[in-house]
Amino acid sequence: MLLDNIKGVNDIKNVESSDYQELAQEIRDFLIEKISHTGGHLGSNLGAVELTMALHLVLNLPEDKLIWDVGHQSYTHKLLTGRRNGFENLRKLGGMSGFPKRKESECDCFDTGHSSTSISAGLGLVKARDIQGGTHTVVSVIGDGSLTGGMAYEALNNAARLETNFIIVLNDNNMSISENVGGVSKYLNNIRTAETYLDIKEGIYNTLKDIPRGNKVVEGIRKAKSSFKQLVVPGMFFEDMGITYLGPVDGHNIPAMIRVFQEAKRARNAVLVHVITQKGKGFLPAERHPARFHGAEPFDIESGLPTKPRNTASYTDIFSTVMTKLGARDEKVVAITAAMPDGTGLKRFRNMYPNRFFDVGIAEEHAVTFAAGLAAGGLKPVVAIYSSFLQRAYDQILHDVCLQKLPVVFAIDRAGLVGSDGETHQGIFDLSFLSSVPGIYIMAPKNKWELSDMMKFAVTLEQPVAVRYPRGEAYAGLKEFRAPIELGKAELLYAEGGVCLLAVGSMVKTAIEVKAILNEAGHKCSIINARFVKPIDVMAVKWASENHDLIVSMEENVASGGYGEKVRDAMAQSKGKAVFLQIAIPDEYVEHGNVEELKREVGIDSRTIAERIKKEMENL
Repeated sequence: MLLDNIKGVNDIKNVESSDYQELAQEIRDFLIEKISHTGGHLGSNLGAVELTMALHLVLNLPEDKLIWDVGHQSYTHKLLTGRRNGFENLRKLGGMSGFPKRKESECDCFDTGHSSTSISAGLGLVKARDIQGGTHTVVSVIGDGSLTGGMAYEALNNAARLETNFIIVLNDNNMSISENVGGVSKYLNNIRTAETYLDIKEGIYNTLKDIPRGNKVVEGIRKAKSSFKQLVVPGMFFEDMGITYLGPVDGHNIPAMIRVFQEAKRARNAVLVHVITQKGKGFLPAERHPARFHGAEPFDIESGLPTKPRNTASYTDIFSTVMTKLGARDEKVVAITAAMPDGTGLKRFRNMYPNRFFDVGIAEEHAVTFAAGLAAGGLKPVVAIYSSFLQRAYDQILHDVCLQKLPVVFAIDRAGLVGSDGETHQGIFDLSFLSSVPGIYIMAPKNKWELSDMMKFAVTLEQPVAVRYPRGEAYAGLKEFRAPIELGKAELLYAEGGVCLLAVGSMVKTAIEVKAILNEAGHKCSIINARFVKPIDVMAVKWASENHDLIVSMEENVASGGYGEKVRDAMAQSKGKAVFLQIAIPDEYVEHGNVEELKREVGIDSRTIAERIKKEMENL
């Protein structure tokens, strides 16, 4: 196999050009086989195989710098830089990350995980190069989906002023996670399908070559091709900004890309190379269902179906159902997502109420301020965004929504530990950054029924409210406890004395497990379902403090700024003498791995918590 000869960086340069397609097929076969066992980002990687090969053939890594926007398409890059063995433990605890990591390889020059960052990072690396007298090449790869993010345009605006080489590769597959939407997609589609331009160009070239001195005329046109494109291709947005545009080029034609990249390297300014690829290329199920194979669970290669199909409803499923019900009950309810109608569960709402559904593309900041405008106009917007991506819209939450006390509901999916995608995707900061904002209510459901009740309650409020819930299977326990939701009121589940567990959302299930362990060890244990992180139920904390020996706060969020700090403050105002123990994720970034493994690693699993409580009780 050709792939056997790729053992380290730049080994691909030893492959004969006649073998490029064979190597590309071997890489696809390798990725499909490995990801079918480990899970991972399949579609984006299959689409970028030849593109990655061409870049590695043109660049000299690690001296040259290659930045992958988002980074979920970097598997081939990892394979070509000597990390083949790492795929055995891809995205597992202690194993290779699914994203670029500087600490993993010197060929990964910048850590990525969120979209629209690569041009800014690349521009910084270019300036650092020039200030220090370097001559290496810097390339930023960005997808057309990421190009809907405003940060990309902030970077392009500055890149346009460069008088030194900087290559931006636009990997255009007409997809982000779901199908792209909006004006950027329409503009790029016009370029992709500008057959008139391509046909006219070839027709003119061929005609001129047949007349005297025609070759010189052709050469003159080639030198002025930017102006020629201006005449025929609508807009030429990048050229108008001052960025040289090259393309579009077939992203599965390695020789063609090599020629264009070599030309781009000669420029003394910023150059954008427009490459057309097919997401999921070479694996029919991924070609047919690119959204499903964006982040795939382990699957059967022949059928493309998951090897461990999920038979129970997830929290996302519950949210999906309640949103359709809310849409039916109230015509003012509208839904917003940032390029993730499938991932957030809003696909059913979109199908049922298309005029009240808005996919704004990868543009979380815009999504939030857009929702603020909808609310100011008298509607009831629900913004569904993953916890780790909502971080990007902090200013908009604070300035545009909460400052005006607008009734926007934030449905925060993937809150807490999410597992295999690692540091950039863990949703462990939302309770902290949202709690710092005046005027917002924050809720977290203990089970699937409470999520439904909280969403129904949230849309009745005339103030900003966030409902955060975890990834994965919705907890179906504690069905017998379904007290009505009251603003700022916790729910007492068990009152025994001794130890009192005040648990937030997903940690209620863990609290039930901890209680069983403590009871077996002879300790009494009460449980309070916090329900609200803001406003915290001060009276519930007061009761707990005055009737127990040990108060334990439990949250799937970092300790700093979280629920536990609020409990500690409330206890200081009570007359109780209970000792306080905070259970939270340490103030650090949590790497990739199975969620249950990560809980043990950070000390928020039931066994670890129970042992800590036992030790505290022994010291009382």
